[in-house]
Amino acid sequence: MTPRASLQTHFPAAEYGRLEYPEPFRSHLLGGARRLVVYLPPGYDADDARRYPVLYMQDGQNLFDGRTSFVPGQHWHLNETADNLIREGAVEPLIIVGVYNAGERRIEEYTPSVDPTFKVGGRADVYARALAEEVKPFVDGAYRTQPGREHTGVGGSSLGGLVSLYAGLARPETFGRVIAMSPSLWWDNCWLLRNLDSLARGPRPTVWLDAGTLEGANTDCNAEALRDALAARGHAPGRDVEFMRAEGGRHTERDWAHRAHHGLRFTFPARAGGGRA
Repeated sequence: MTPRASLQTHFPAAEYGRLEYPEPFRSHLLGGARRLVVYLPPGYDADDARRYPVLYMQDGQNLFDGRTSFVPGQHWHLNETADNLIREGAVEPLIIVGVYNAGERRIEEYTPSVDPTFKVGGRADVYARALAEEVKPFVDGAYRTQPGREHTGVGGSSLGGLVSLYAGLARPETFGRVIAMSPSLWWDNCWLLRNLDSLARGPRPTVWLDAGTLEGANTDCNAEALRDALAARGHAPGRDVEFMRAEGGRHTERDWAHRAHHGLRFTFPARAGGGRA
């Protein structure tokens, strides 16, 4: 019996969100088709007037279904996590859009520069443009969203966390909230940290960072260093930026599934009157 099935004896079906799988999205910027999976929160179908904030998550095939995840059977159960947090009143009801990665092109799209060791990378700016200029307008047109930057987040883990940070810092007029779990800030000798001054020039996005203590110093220390660097540039710790060190945390889908709720609580907290302004 799945965790979701076991809960259905306690909660009516209306208290669960649902998943939609639109036709593969055609991106002119990235080339070819890209699959999306869309989580609609509990109550979405009950009130046609209500609009929702949106979180765009990378590596979408790993979020909701063990049959599509990179490691078979290991996915984030993110729909169940969101259902529980919304039901508890811990986060505002939100739409989550999982953007599938491009397989062997993932590294190219998720990195801001060519790494001298790996000899690949550098298309993060094009990917961020595609999210902002192609994927987001499609979602805003198809679903009842709150399209403003203050209601729009971007997130992911590992290289997906790196490109989410890049998108939020380079395009803060579009993405006002960022969840970066175990971000691969080591890429190209810490390119993002070295170029933070040129990136972090616009309005400040809200940034959640975390790293496990068993992921290696490159992940742990770099994420903490980014927190400190953002704080030095005006991000208020605990309000605009937060870093969590996960004791015993590893670089795995299971670990990200276990602690995803922390990032959702920080970036999409339930607020009186409809959430973060």
